[in-house]
Amino acid sequence: MLEKKGNFNMERVIQEFDEVTKNASRVQRETLKKILEENGDTEYLQGLGLRGRTDIDSFRACIPLVTHHDLEPYIQRIADGDTAPILTRKPVTSISLSSGTTQGKPKYIVFNEELVHNTMQIYRISYAFRNREFPTEKGKALQFIYGSKQFETKGGLTATTATTNVYRSHQFKSTMCDIQSQCTSPDEVIFGSDFLQSLYCHLLCGLLYADQVQFVSATFAHSIVVAFQSFEKDWEELCRDIKTGVLSSRITNPNIRNAVSAILRPDPELADSIYRKCEGLSNWYGVIPELWTNAKYVYGIMTGSMEHYTRKLRHYAGRLPLVCAEYGSSEGWIGANVDPLTPPDSATFVVLPDIGFFEFIPLRGMDGCEHAEPIGLTEVQVGEEYEIIITTFAGLYRYRLGDVVRVEGFYNSTPRLKFICRRNLILSINIDKNTEKDLQLAVDEATKLLLAEKKLDLLDFTSYADMVSDPGHYVIFWELNADAKDEVLQSCCDCMDRTFVDPGYVGSRRIGTIGPLELNVVERGTFRKVLYHFLSRGTSVGQFKTPRCVGPANRAVLEILNEHAIKRFFSMAYY
Repeated sequence: MLEKKGNFNMERVIQEFDEVTKNASRVQRETLKKILEENGDTEYLQGLGLRGRTDIDSFRACIPLVTHHDLEPYIQRIADGDTAPILTRKPVTSISLSSGTTQGKPKYIVFNEELVHNTMQIYRISYAFRNREFPTEKGKALQFIYGSKQFETKGGLTATTATTNVYRSHQFKSTMCDIQSQCTSPDEVIFGSDFLQSLYCHLLCGLLYADQVQFVSATFAHSIVVAFQSFEKDWEELCRDIKTGVLSSRITNPNIRNAVSAILRPDPELADSIYRKCEGLSNWYGVIPELWTNAKYVYGIMTGSMEHYTRKLRHYAGRLPLVCAEYGSSEGWIGANVDPLTPPDSATFVVLPDIGFFEFIPLRGMDGCEHAEPIGLTEVQVGEEYEIIITTFAGLYRYRLGDVVRVEGFYNSTPRLKFICRRNLILSINIDKNTEKDLQLAVDEATKLLLAEKKLDLLDFTSYADMVSDPGHYVIFWELNADAKDEVLQSCCDCMDRTFVDPGYVGSRRIGTIGPLELNVVERGTFRKVLYHFLSRGTSVGQFKTPRCVGPANRAVLEILNEHAIKRFFSMAYY
């Protein structure tokens, strides 16, 4: 669709995007045809009787809706070294790993050059629309991005996170250069094996190139918040490094140390300037524009489970706008944010009709209709909610992504989607069904009581459905930035219990078949321990999402939370 490398033209990118979205129905037919022509002779499609047909009706008649569980045997064979065209005709270059925060263990996903191309395509489109609203000069980006551990599968394929697969592609650096998004940190920092050392050096390199930084970003909002929470503790040491030109002894990784030392020179004037500015801040409000005076915005994924971190991010960002990044997953991309001025809580994403073939299962309220027939991209209705099905160039056919979205409107003839929640993240004891979004609403409502108290803030949270107790009940874990009065926390507990308004929950609470909601306050630093647990299992920091509902497969996370619980409250809402 797009570019000549090294010759980025914002208006041309937007014009070409406008053209491809004007007749999304035709583009979708052509995209499906291309996918099936490329992969029609694969074992998977042949085995389902498609017999070379490329039209939508034949595709839907022959190919069933699937989840990752259905494709797992095929992907495992590829990982084990079977080089036959199983899911794709083009060679599989590596295996991507999902974060594993939802199911407790990473999923294997096929990765090939088509996904790299799609990633660069959506990066360029999103940047074009951002740059139209926030013009940037030639410079760099302070990016808190991290590679992850890599290993070889039985068949010799490299397995790592989807983001790492992108970062190590030859197209990544050239695209970042084209769109003025070169990272302030050298590769050794990005691909360092120790998260805390990489984070420290990201901050240090960002300060060294402060006058060149055009924006601050990370894959997820959580990573930016974690970075500046660390900055609050480490800023004086960072100033010393800059003043003396000697890197802190905490950096023991030789590759990182050598790379950063090569760009670190004594600069007492810069160090003193940073020190004065930090001392002048009130509770770190606006630290980003204060230190990075040429930054135009803060950028990252801020929807779904990331919504909780936007309040803290706004605190650090001060006057700078928060811009929501593209919508996608480890399995593939969905859409671009073409309205960067829209606040994160209202962000929508325009589906790219040439990046894959999309279908949508209509949901009648959150109960859904399991037997509803999927409809096409241009058949969706404004105001309705759907579960997304994707067909990609990387071997996923009619794949249920598990995301629930609402159609907010159209851009030309392709829909604007608002992410609502993950469909499978449900708190349920018996007939009750509460989603990630319902949990977020309950926590938000209770947090209002918390914020009424001076200097109190909710740092992070999660939940699980306790089925062992009789009756079963919801358990919510909170980590606070400071101690709170018991009466305030009791009120928060009662408030959350009342805010779950699902009829099945309310009815069950009233008759006692679901017990009182339990609020556990955990020690400060507990959710960092959860993060480190996932890092030890190979998850990248840039891909990490705090699991909002802890399932049975995440037993180790539950043990961490219970071990560090310091206060426990039970709701009095239905007494």
